[in-house]
Amino acid sequence: MVEPGSDFSSTRPVEYLTTKEGYDRWAAIYDEEQNPVILLEEQHLAPLLGDVRDLTVADLGCGTGRHAVRLAAAGARVTALDFSDGMVARARGKAGWERVKFIAHDLSEPLPLPDRSFDRVLSCLVLDHISDIAAFFSESRRVCRVDGFVLVSVFHPALTVHGIHARFVDPATGVEVRPASRGNQISDYVMGAARSGLTLEHMSEHAVDDELASRAPRAAKYLGWPLLLLMKLRP
Repeated sequence: MVEPGSDFSSTRPVEYLTTKEGYDRWAAIYDEEQNPVILLEEQHLAPLLGDVRDLTVADLGCGTGRHAVRLAAAGARVTALDFSDGMVARARGKAGWERVKFIAHDLSEPLPLPDRSFDRVLSCLVLDHISDIAAFFSESRRVCRVDGFVLVSVFHPALTVHGIHARFVDPATGVEVRPASRGNQISDYVMGAARSGLTLEHMSEHAVDDELASRAPRAAKYLGWPLLLLMKLRP
């Protein structure tokens, strides 16, 4: 187990990029990595989201389409938004992507979506790249139907205390690439949701355990530490 104050950082050279540039680069290997944060998300998010058959779903920050394609296959009518050309190129190559309505959009701007038009508003591993949390949640609330909910996952703020943010190692250069991230804390997410008028129904923190560490060697150094935060919010 890593003790508080330990240095999680690697000794690799680091390249800092904008969020868009970083994810454009990351796209080439994103789906092939055994990313422990994504593995935790896959385990804990689906039960909160539930059955989406015949529902409208907005996937805000769809990336490589890992949720959008699966939800469309499950019978949802999915609208997916992202601004990373590299990520969306990977999504377009996946079977079933043709069933997803895609809109190129920067999530720091107001959403190009009608009011109260979605049963589920989903945003996964995006909020740590957003500076105005309240504005993002306000837009999520605006497009969510009154009987629907907003579900978000985010890289756990506990690790930002140790200087750890979203990052990957470029296999071609061995350089650690860091897309621009924000040092948001749990209070920023909770207060941002409250200021937007959303009601917090569920919040949970998910840590690396022995089972995950055995499946994903990268996770071993984070054993016992929370990597994922989930929030379910009602309009």
